[in-house]
Amino acid sequence: MLEGDDVLAQPTRARLFALLAQLRRAARTTELAERLRLHPNGVRIHLERLEQAGLVARAQVRGGRGRPPDAWMIAADARPGGRPPDGYRDLGRWLARALGEQAAGARSVEEIGRQIGRELTLPDVGRGVDAFTASLSALGFAPTMERGDSGRVSFCLHNCPYADAVRENQPAVCALHRGMTLGLVDVVEPEAELADFVPHDPDEGGCVIELRRAWPRPSDRKPTATD
Repeated sequence: MLEGDDVLAQPTRARLFALLAQLRRAARTTELAERLRLHPNGVRIHLERLEQAGLVARAQVRGGRGRPPDAWMIAADARPGGRPPDGYRDLGRWLARALGEQAAGARSVEEIGRQIGRELTLPDVGRGVDAFTASLSALGFAPTMERGDSGRVSFCLHNCPYADAVRENQPAVCALHRGMTLGLVDVVEPEAELADFVPHDPDEGGCVIELRRAWPRPSDRKPTATD
């Protein structure tokens, strides 16, 4: 596998990676080419190099008939420059928004976070737990998913993109994140509820999110020996 630093040393690939990080959603090859004013064929080659380096991943998008077009997003375990992703710029803006409105006596930090979460949903990756996972990945949480019984799905977040801020004020940042999680669920999995949200040490990761649907779907059932 190519090293991430070497791959991003190429200017076009660095621009593509930065654009995907800025979009925080899946984007088709043609859209990325248009935004950077480049030919789609060349952009596709650069994206495949980024994929080989583990920095981007192909995403499933909704479309019409026939083969779905290629779409791309930041990989869940991407480590540009050898470091896990961070989200300080976004977090600072969101906290300023939340605390500013709270100071005016409007809503709590968690409620503002819920509104932000609804705005952060990825428009092209559909609905369901896969879309929820994609949203967490785009935010830099490096999630892994495990399906349980009775419609339960748990997510372990292996990276905290807001670690520095959490060290300063964990209750506020985690309240904002919990609200964002509720907002994501509202849009991508409205049949589910947030059953658990367990923060952990930001330097070690391992925060847990658990969703529970009102009724399990067949695809949620764990396979058995007779399957």
